[in-house]
Amino acid sequence: MDWLWAAMKESDVFGWETFIDDWFFVFSLAFLAFELLRYLFKKKLSWALMGDTVVNYLTLFMFIFVNLALLAVLYISAYSWASQFAVFDIGINWATIAVCIILADIAYYWEHRFMHKVNLGWATHSVHHSSPYFNISVAYRFGPMDGLFPIFFHMPLILLGFNPFVVFFSEKFVQIFQTALHTEAVKKFPRPIEAIFNTPSHHRVHHASNRKYLDSNYAGIFIIWDRLFGTFVREDEKVVYGLVTPIPEIKTFGDFLAAPFVAFFHGFWRLGKNVLTAKGFKNKWMYMFGTPSWKPKD
Repeated sequence: MDWLWAAMKESDVFGWETFIDDWFFVFSLAFLAFELLRYLFKKKLSWALMGDTVVNYLTLFMFIFVNLALLAVLYISAYSWASQFAVFDIGINWATIAVCIILADIAYYWEHRFMHKVNLGWATHSVHHSSPYFNISVAYRFGPMDGLFPIFFHMPLILLGFNPFVVFFSEKFVQIFQTALHTEAVKKFPRPIEAIFNTPSHHRVHHASNRKYLDSNYAGIFIIWDRLFGTFVREDEKVVYGLVTPIPEIKTFGDFLAAPFVAFFHGFWRLGKNVLTAKGFKNKWMYMFGTPSWKPKD
């Protein structure tokens, strides 16, 4: 077991992160081809589904364009600055990386829950939930500010003493695990796996607009966080994907041309409209920082 404690360099962690990220993206494209063939075989493949799949990747490119330079600098600057205040100096090896992944998974749970429960977070995260379909391409459906909020929730790991590259790797590992859950092709795993880990079944519930499924299953890797904090719901009825107040479906070529922009910006459009038209500071504040279900009394 000596390999667990063998010292690693930052470049080693960065290399593993790049390798896993790049090759998983290739795998996801191959798996998407399998899913599309499955839809074809089940006579569920449609131009609307194909258009939605393209929109998913277009929002990914828009997210990269908006976030890459700004947030890359922000991440590096914020984590580097905070690391000087770290309580411990935690070395880099596979054992500390494993511990950091578990802690990053807890941080992701609370970040994810925040994104659903606070309007400002929901304005960007609702992009990810706006697809009426559920396949691996939906995992790449990002909102404009999806790269900002993780900084605040993972900063405690930096202050604890984990190397920024280890935190980056851990965040990416949780995200890649989540990506693999976006499929209808896998029904349910054996009970021990379903009890401990997040699975496609649990994550389908998370993407549902069914009333009984709302605000549940926020987990990244381990579903035990939802069980522990009272947000777990089991999949036991047909899932209806998308938002409670859906965005327009793709029915024409014109809809397809507009769809990436509608999907990418609809959350902030709704947020801005509500804040600007609300009467009084309290209502404006609640539309910004209240829950998505909040409505003024009048």
